[in-house]
Amino acid sequence: MSDLILHEYAQSGNCYKIRLTAAHVGIPIERRDYDILAGATRSPAFLESVNPNGRIPVLQIGDDFLPESGAACLYLADGSPLIPHDRFGRADMLHWMFWEQYNHEPNIATLRFWRAFFGEDRLSELQRAQIPTKQAAGEAALALMDAHLARTPFLAAGRFTVADIALYAYTHIAAEGGFALRHYPAVTQWLARVAEQPNHIPM
Repeated sequence: MSDLILHEYAQSGNCYKIRLTAAHVGIPIERRDYDILAGATRSPAFLESVNPNGRIPVLQIGDDFLPESGAACLYLADGSPLIPHDRFGRADMLHWMFWEQYNHEPNIATLRFWRAFFGEDRLSELQRAQIPTKQAAGEAALALMDAHLARTPFLAAGRFTVADIALYAYTHIAAEGGFALRHYPAVTQWLARVAEQPNHIPM
């Protein structure tokens, strides 16, 4: 495998997913950190040479650049036990990864960023107006996970997969966004199971 460089912001859950996947499959990656609060990923150099979309994470594979955390995790985990071999298990893993980016991350991760890093006093009127809706949607996402995890130890295929890595990243720090994980006992137990997996690394 070519040398790998992760262009990241260390406190980002999306970036952590990639580091965690790499740790589980034993692949070393070099890390390059960008201060997103200072607009580092919007600089002409970043837009021209790393990601024209102006976002991190980006996994650099030799001379190739792969944006989006899910794509990078799948690249790293390809051929490993983290990806189910059976057709339905693999599709179900992807279902949870897609769901995370559409239902979970836009609410839980966004409120974490606004509250823990940006500051509610600096939010625009429009952003402040969105807080109740995002709070409710984040709670609904956690409730859905809790109901599912009450029936199965892991999210897909009955075992630990990339789906668990994808959902663990922002769920385990959801309290920083104002979500009380004690209300979701099955999620809390699942978080402990994920953290107990061999080769787990903290954020």
